[in-house]
Amino acid sequence: MMLAADPTAAAVLETFPCYPVPPAGRAPAIDALREVRAGQGFIVGRDGMMLILRRAWLALDYRVTDGPECYAPYGSVGPDALSFRCGNIPAVLFTQVLEHFAAAMPNEAAAFILWHEQTRTFRLEFPEIDAATPSRLVYRPPILAEGWHLVCDIHSHGAGPAFFSATDDADDAYSTKIAIVVGNFATPDNLTVKARLCAGGMFLTLPGLPFEEASDAA
Repeated sequence: MMLAADPTAAAVLETFPCYPVPPAGRAPAIDALREVRAGQGFIVGRDGMMLILRRAWLALDYRVTDGPECYAPYGSVGPDALSFRCGNIPAVLFTQVLEHFAAAMPNEAAAFILWHEQTRTFRLEFPEIDAATPSRLVYRPPILAEGWHLVCDIHSHGAGPAFFSATDDADDAYSTKIAIVVGNFATPDNLTVKARLCAGGMFLTLPGLPFEEASDAA
């Protein structure tokens, strides 16, 4: 059965489907959505609607609504789940980022962490800066070669505290990445860090930074 006669509408529904959760058992279409290398869609259950989002480096299940208030003869969408398919980022890369940011003081600075899907290796890249001051930064995202994915977009606030500005919100609105801001470089022993996952037009608080613990990196 066609859900839409218009070719554009049909293409949208194919790339971003919505499936009801069966009252019992698994659904092949939902299993396929969860296992895909890259894709996204919604599932609807008796307890709400969940976004299923997959990237080569990321797997996210996130309930975006509760309900419905009416009776729905469906199963449960299940719990939220987040995993980084790429694994934790080597702590040494974050150390190098902080050293770069400190050297750029009093101006703000930026860095990207990339991940290669085939070799499963990470790489640090510093972007081309168009403008940098103690309170403003304009930089360009990397042009990714085949196999590389942008995992982290990190920038500093110089001597100021870490926070996500309205400009950050606009820049990150429809990206899929980890965004990190680091501040208070005037007092290196009191650095502040804010991190969030940008996915599906949402900004989700992370339970912690996606870097290896010192014991893991040893």
